[in-house]
Amino acid sequence: MLCGISGEAAQEPVASRKSGVVYEKRLIEQYINEHGTEPSTGEALTADDLLSINSSRIARPRPPTLTSIPALLATFQNEWDSLALETYNLREQLARTREELATSLYQHDAAVRVIARLTKERNEARDTLSRITVSGAGDNSNEMAVDTEGLPEALAARVDEVHQELSKGRKKRPVPKDWVTPHEVAAFEVTATAVLPVAQTTCLDTEGAYAAVGGLQGQGAIYAVEADSLEREIAVGEPATSTLWTGSKLIYGTSNGGLKVFEGGNQVSAASEHSGPTTGLSIHPSGDILASVGTDKSLVLYDLATNLKRVSRTFVDASLTTVSFHPDGHLVAAGTVTGDVKLYMTKTLEQAAVFKLGAPIQALTFSENGFWLAATAKGQNSVTIFDLRKEGDAATAKVLETGGAVQSLAWDYTGQYLATAGPSGLTIQQYAKGGKKWAEPFRNAIGAVAVRWGESGKTLVAVNGDGVVSVVGIKA
Repeated sequence: MLCGISGEAAQEPVASRKSGVVYEKRLIEQYINEHGTEPSTGEALTADDLLSINSSRIARPRPPTLTSIPALLATFQNEWDSLALETYNLREQLARTREELATSLYQHDAAVRVIARLTKERNEARDTLSRITVSGAGDNSNEMAVDTEGLPEALAARVDEVHQELSKGRKKRPVPKDWVTPHEVAAFEVTATAVLPVAQTTCLDTEGAYAAVGGLQGQGAIYAVEADSLEREIAVGEPATSTLWTGSKLIYGTSNGGLKVFEGGNQVSAASEHSGPTTGLSIHPSGDILASVGTDKSLVLYDLATNLKRVSRTFVDASLTTVSFHPDGHLVAAGTVTGDVKLYMTKTLEQAAVFKLGAPIQALTFSENGFWLAATAKGQNSVTIFDLRKEGDAATAKVLETGGAVQSLAWDYTGQYLATAGPSGLTIQQYAKGGKKWAEPFRNAIGAVAVRWGESGKTLVAVNGDGVVSVVGIKA
């Protein structure tokens, strides 16, 4: 009687009541404990289904190979030969493994050396770039351009002074009496439309009752909002990528990496610090410091009182798309093509925080409440509100759905209204401080590349890529 599992003669045979197959008792009991079925049929089987078979005890004969001393010696020799061969194979595998490990270590060491060399070359290239001027344009082009680790003491003290003054009065600052109300915002409609002689319009900024635009054909124009008329044409001379109006100075950033300052329609100064297009401009709350960013991965600060002399600069790890000063002036934010919003300390240009959107930053702006930052990225149909008091994912305070791509953002002076502009139209997002809720009191289908608030928030000025300016407000 041979066991149905081992195929050998059973020492303690048992038979299955269900199939009649003979098994070794210890083997079948172990199989039942593990599987609960019969090996040959797969049917459920328990120990109670086993029937013991009584047989005479017969001594098992020895195998023929173990019946003599020569046979035993031959068996031992075969076992030794097998053991020696296995040991040889293991040694061969160990040698090959050691060779592979040594090769991997050499490759890792070579990679580390290459990375160290490239890092050194990159740092040397940055240092060299920081010590030369990009072009001959600008009043300070003949001076050696040397990076500074921070602002000069006078400007740094000015930054601290403005920060302390504005941050103290921000919470107590009341909403101006003549400021636009939520009811008036809900009643906004197009009050004026004008076509300006600026082809391929890219940028817009406002100052009082006037708006300035610029385009890629090297043209600029000033538009009188209240009079609904063209006030003046400006010959920028280079493709204008960004514009900023501060006081009597109108500043254009160009695709050649330069800045041009106009007063009364005439160019009064210029600078060229970027080796690629200038992509964004922002003015410090003091009015003394100008910031610009470009595709050359640099953030540059200028002293407006000294004809745009560069006073500080830093390089980042990606091309920059836009820039904005905090309303208190102690921070400056820059957006990158990699989807990061980087915040820097104004005095030292040391990185303070990073917020991530996952796509090239299209626009960003700080709220006048001092602790919100609105940003939007290319291809996104929403605006993300970041809380500067928090870090990581917790910093995302709100995501506002706008129903279309957003190219420009503008927060009003009171921090109540956030205007958005894009190909699908304009929207105004309102935050009610009392109820701590967001609402959308206004939306229209006027496509625009840039938007800015007018005086007292009573109007909203937008321009599209064809130079068509639209004024939105309350009709008399």
